[in-house]
Amino acid sequence: MCGIAGEIGAIDGDHSANASRQLAALRHRGPDAEGASDHPGAWIGQTRLAIIDLQHGDPPITNEDGTIGVALNGEIYNYRALRAELRRDGHHLGSDGDTEVLAHLAEGTDPAALASHLEGMFAFAIWDERRRRLILGRDRFGKKPLYYWCEGDRLVFASEIKSLLANPRVPRRLRQAAIADFLTFGYVPTPETFFEGVRSVPPGHVLVATAGSEPRLERYWEPRYPGAGTGAGSVTRLDVTFDDVAAMVRDKLRSAVERRLIADVPLGAFLSGGIDSSSVVALMAQASDRPVATFTIGFEDSEGYDERQYARAVAERYRTDHTEFVVKPEASELIERLVWHYDEPFGDSSALPTYMLSELTRGHVTVALCGDGGDELFAGYERFAAALAVSRYESLPQPLRAGVRRGAELLPPSLARGRAAKLRRLLVRSDLSAPMALLAWVSYVPVEWKEQLLAGASAGRIGRDGRDGIDAYQDIWRRSSGAHPLDRLLDLNIRTYLLDDLLPKVDRMSMAHGLEVRAPFLDHELAELAFRLTPSARLRGLSLKRVLRAAVADLIPREILERPKRGFGVPIDRWFRHDLAPYVRAMLCGRDTHVRAHLSGTAIDALVAEHQAGTGNHGDAIWSLLTLEIFLRRHGW
Repeated sequence: MCGIAGEIGAIDGDHSANASRQLAALRHRGPDAEGASDHPGAWIGQTRLAIIDLQHGDPPITNEDGTIGVALNGEIYNYRALRAELRRDGHHLGSDGDTEVLAHLAEGTDPAALASHLEGMFAFAIWDERRRRLILGRDRFGKKPLYYWCEGDRLVFASEIKSLLANPRVPRRLRQAAIADFLTFGYVPTPETFFEGVRSVPPGHVLVATAGSEPRLERYWEPRYPGAGTGAGSVTRLDVTFDDVAAMVRDKLRSAVERRLIADVPLGAFLSGGIDSSSVVALMAQASDRPVATFTIGFEDSEGYDERQYARAVAERYRTDHTEFVVKPEASELIERLVWHYDEPFGDSSALPTYMLSELTRGHVTVALCGDGGDELFAGYERFAAALAVSRYESLPQPLRAGVRRGAELLPPSLARGRAAKLRRLLVRSDLSAPMALLAWVSYVPVEWKEQLLAGASAGRIGRDGRDGIDAYQDIWRRSSGAHPLDRLLDLNIRTYLLDDLLPKVDRMSMAHGLEVRAPFLDHELAELAFRLTPSARLRGLSLKRVLRAAVADLIPREILERPKRGFGVPIDRWFRHDLAPYVRAMLCGRDTHVRAHLSGTAIDALVAEHQAGTGNHGDAIWSLLTLEIFLRRHGW
């Protein structure tokens, strides 16, 4: 795990200073070593977190004659097989790690084909001096970040936006339309960002840049579902029994876990007490000859948010070396630090415990496995059932729908908490389609408050191309036409919430402490199996991820297998109403508050007042506004 950066174009004599500045901004991602390979008109560099081949893997890494330089963030799990193939083909490798593999593959492999050979989580950069060509690549799901800025024949790239901005050639300009998208999603959808001209390489793509031509993006992988598309890229539904499918899922998950145990440093696991992380820990314990180190976090003041008892049950069953940590309300002091690591505002308050869990874990191990991706592949969120229900609700007679809507409106907002609040939001908006119901369920700022915040404000609603994030969101939905509605919802979730909320949260918060986090459920072979499952194997009524439960039933304590789904939530409603109420008012309600130059101050005041009076629950929206305020202050916007 590392941070990567570089620059190509008409680079003058100060490129070493640019390299030093950009790499310094990434040192938290790779505290063990750093280095850069220089070429006429190009440099690529890397800060290293040493995981594999501790003795010989420091950057810069090149091929035999130094004409190809490479930088890698992440891990290539099949690197040993690739190294063996390269040796059989006559290549001489000087290290025992995975980064050097890319330099040799690039000598004779097409960029998209090169990426498709790799199994793992990665963002890489390859400079080919003979071809005068830069290749940037990102893994299939987008687990590792990769940003770039391009103007004329100059291109600057980095693992994080702060590293791009450390290069004085990259302008620091607010993309005004991003504010409206942020209020809609809680993030700015890929490939856009809050910064004008700064974009991210989409997952499953390579970017190829050569002198004198526009950079081009090439796709090498994407999720595919039965019924969506035809021809060479189409897939068929699995025609086997439920028990056979469960056995196949178990086998693929076991292999995915075992691949992610390769490390020359201490390794452990996040343990939440849910099915996904518990399954990973169970399979780790079976594959290891020593106790697995497990780590969990809780809230001492929060009924319903603390899952430590369930994590303990798994830890006791598998005799893990278990450590717990508790988050308290004074953790608000961390918010500014979190925004610095994100580089942008973020709507997901569970970043806070993720940050603290990563800090705790890094004190013991360098690598941790997690359960992320299980809900995305196997329909583990209630929102999938809710969105499917909305699609059926649309077919009900109008009088019946109107009655349901009136009943939902009678439920006071102050009493609607958690799932009840989300369900009320869906029923009141009887005009919602399935994809918009999914969005309404996960949005941190309800649409009625978004409209009030944007009313008469300067925040642009539409980008330069006349489109906004909702247009792109609807495009994703349309592209899956022909597939089953559940497959379409899973596809939409993978390409939006997973990509731009869950994965950045875990990457930024873990790498803030130099901790590598690996997600076995996001193994692409396991995913491609999951894409072909029948809808009922994953979801039937309110029975979530049925086949995964069957696949791991003998591994997990029954009380965990049968308990309702709970997210990695934070008690911010109570914090912002009590312990942190003065902080919220000071940050958002003062006359010199930056966010009031972009959004309606009247709406901000009303939202905060309603929440703190207890007549509404707007903790998520307030968290979003706080991170936006900190971001705007930092840049003077």
